[in-house]
Amino acid sequence: MRLFLVRHGQTHANVARQLDTAVPGVDLTEEGRAQARALADRLGGEDLGAIYTSDLVRTQQTAAPLAELLGLEMVVLPGLREIQAGDYEMSTDWQPYIDAVVRWRDDPEHTIPGGDSGAVFMERYDAAIASIASDGHASAVAVSHGAAMRVWCSASLGLSAEFFDGRRLDNAHVVTMEGDPETGWRLLAWGDEPVTHG
Repeated sequence: MRLFLVRHGQTHANVARQLDTAVPGVDLTEEGRAQARALADRLGGEDLGAIYTSDLVRTQQTAAPLAELLGLEMVVLPGLREIQAGDYEMSTDWQPYIDAVVRWRDDPEHTIPGGDSGAVFMERYDAAIASIASDGHASAVAVSHGAAMRVWCSASLGLSAEFFDGRRLDNAHVVTMEGDPETGWRLLAWGDEPVTHG
């Protein structure tokens, strides 16, 4: 299948540089709503069978214009939610959270205080992606979150960590891939950048 994995539009917490990972989360800004409308324009011509979101309100607000355009219901998958920041929730100091997530590359059992471990995060995100694939659509959209997308893509697309470390993942960014959980996933494009595989 072809999967368009999309980061949600800009939120008020993004503007304030706050770690907003808990349910339900804050709303999109006006800029975020404009990004959602632009996303509908961008993906509206694709032959999409379904639209999935996390259980945080910002992903549903991001997907809403596309869902309305295509006449599709949004399917909420809690497994697509952001990596849980736990004790760091709503902090403006991101470094402890980032350090913990980077540590997962070598120590997936490491746990963010009050939040996710790498192993628990990957298990739930893998399960959400597997659920999407099992629905049998040739093409689908999943609206998710920046840290979650970066960690899952880095672990699942067979590319070096340096590939992901050097690339931005802005609001409403689209990661295009194809494959399935059994045979694996291949990255086709990172935003507007096509990816060629040797």
